This record gives sequence, structure tokens and C-alpha cells, in this order.
Amino acid sequence: MDRLLQATARAERDHFWFKGFRRFMAPLVTEAVHGRSGSRILDCGCGTGHNLGWLRDFGAVFGIDLNWTGLGFARTRGNTTIAQATAASLPFSDRTFDLVTSFDVIYSLDDEIEQAAIAEMFRVLRPGGFLVVNAAAMDLLKGNHSVLANEVRRYSRSSLTERLARAGFVTRRISYTNATIMPVVATVRLLQRVSGHEESHQEISIPPAPINAALTGALAVEATLLRFMNMPFGSSIMAMAQKPEGGV
Repeated sequence: MDRLLQATARAERDHFWFKGFRRFMAPLVTEAVHGRSGSRILDCGCGTGHNLGWLRDFGAVFGIDLNWTGLGFARTRGNTTIAQATAASLPFSDRTFDLVTSFDVIYSLDDEIEQAAIAEMFRVLRPGGFLVVNAAAMDLLKGNHSVLANEVRRYSRSSLTERLARAGFVTRRISYTNATIMPVVATVRLLQRVSGHEESHQEISIPPAPINAALTGALAVEATLLRFMNMPFGSSIMAMAQKPEGGV
């Protein structure tokens, strides 16, 4: 995990995947905090803290992560409202936050811990508050990055919806993402499966500038389409789920 965080810290600003991810997530976050001033936001698994920077545009942001390496990166970026903790036992009172985010975390948690984490996210949300999740999708796309990220599972629309519902959430929006680059991802992952999966930073190393620009552009187009439709497939899945107004 330390190696993953170090590689991620090098790539987050400029890599096409991370640029696309932020374009996908921003509209969900905007919708989740719409009409509320002074929103309180918790990022569960804040990693290197890069996402805390753009989340700060939407409210007061707090972050937790279990890994000291990630928190060290986050502190160098000026993040002070962060703590070492596990998502399965959040150090916050009930109904503290208006929005909880979890970006590429829950897929690396064993089943019992994953369910505890989702339940904890539900607990710390105020009634009517939202959870915005991004996670790995489609089992056929397992590859070398799965080894590096300690991937336990990849989700489908139905499996993620069911796991959120089990904790009490009502899913308001769910879609696959990275559909426009699916041929590239599927080809790379197929070749990795043929040669044998191994830990590799290759997929989060920034590719040559022309390739990075082309893939960034493809994901920008997809982000625009996602404002009007859901993607039928993709290497990631995003969801916005709500804690019912009567939720405890």
C-alpha cells in the first residue's frame, strides 16, 4: 500500500485517469451539497490528500486514512483536519456530516470490514445526507493494478446497490465510468492475464504526453455524456446514495 500511495502521489495531478475521475465526481458532489451552506464533508480513505483540495471548494473537509504514508503526503499539502483511523470505526459522532466520500477504498476491504465501513458512513451522515462512492468495476478487468491495490472485489451496478442498501442507503445515481477508454483497458488487462498478474505501477505512471492528452480528452467527453446518461460498462463504478430523512 505504501508503494501504491507513493506512485499515486506522483500521478494525481496530471494522469488522464485522475483527471477523468475528478470530472466524474465533481457533479455528484455538487448535487449532494446543493442548497446547503457550510457543508461538512468527510473523505473516508483520503490517501495522499489530493482530493481534499478540490473537495474544500464544497465545504469544510475532514479526512481519515489508516496509512501513515498517505497522511504524511496529505500533511505536506497543507491538510490539517485529518486523522489516522479506519473507515470501519470512524472517530466521529452520529449525524456529523452532510456528505461522505469514499474514493477507491471499499473494493480493497474484506467483506466484513467493507460492510462495517459502509454502516459507519451511514451512521455519521445526517438524515438526508449523501454518500458518494467510486470503486473498481467488472471482474473481467482484474489486472496488475489489482495486485498493487490489494483488490478484494470489483463491483457491478447490482452488487454495489445491494451492499449500500444493506446499510440503509437509497441509491440515487449509479453508473460505470471510463467507458470511452474501455478498449484500451480491456486489451491491457487481457495481456496481463495471459502473462500472469504481478504487482506493477505501470497503469498509474503518466504515459507519453500525446497519449495522456488523447485519453484525457476521451474521458472529458464521457464526463459530459454522464450528465445526461449512465454508461453501460466501464472499469470503474460511481454511485451517489442517500441516507433517508428518517434514518437514525
